[in-house]
Amino acid sequence: MKNNLLTLLLLILNSSFLMTQYDYEPSLSAPFGLPNPNAPSQITDFQPMIGICDCTSSKIGKDGNWSEPVKMTWEFKYIMNGMAVQDQTLKEDGSHSGNIRQYSADSSLWYVHYYSSANQPSTLSTWQGGKKKNEIVLYNNQKAPNGMDGNYKITFKDISDNGFNWIGEWVSLDESIVFPTWKIECRKRK
Repeated sequence: MKNNLLTLLLLILNSSFLMTQYDYEPSLSAPFGLPNPNAPSQITDFQPMIGICDCTSSKIGKDGNWSEPVKMTWEFKYIMNGMAVQDQTLKEDGSHSGNIRQYSADSSLWYVHYYSSANQPSTLSTWQGGKKKNEIVLYNNQKAPNGMDGNYKITFKDISDNGFNWIGEWVSLDESIVFPTWKIECRKRK
């Protein structure tokens, strides 16, 4: 009898520990997780985007015109017990992608690792950057088709609790040349 009570007590204590150990993971009460208070304060940079947005995505075609918008959803949530942010896009055209976003207090930068259903590289592309005023700006080294050094620049802008806009553009190193190639407009669903 004493062994059964001791076992029951240990099970209760262990389950209580596990419940508090992962308080910031997605759950019934917080379906998109919560920011961990032990994470750098920048973990909340993406807070207005946490949840599901209904979006339209357009890219520049070879003719220089924007394509017809493709409908998509973009879901953001806290992962790793609220220490990072993950997002996923599901597009009507069947192309899907996602990112894992981690903030490094040592470098004061967000590191964003991108993956896609279109290809499975052995190493993920990484963007880095941070919040500038009311925008989140990220860069990845990328040469222009003519070989000129530059970056692919991603900007989250017009960020609010109602949604956000996103633009991807190739920029020269000094950003005197800017060539937009992709834009996404999102409205928050929940």
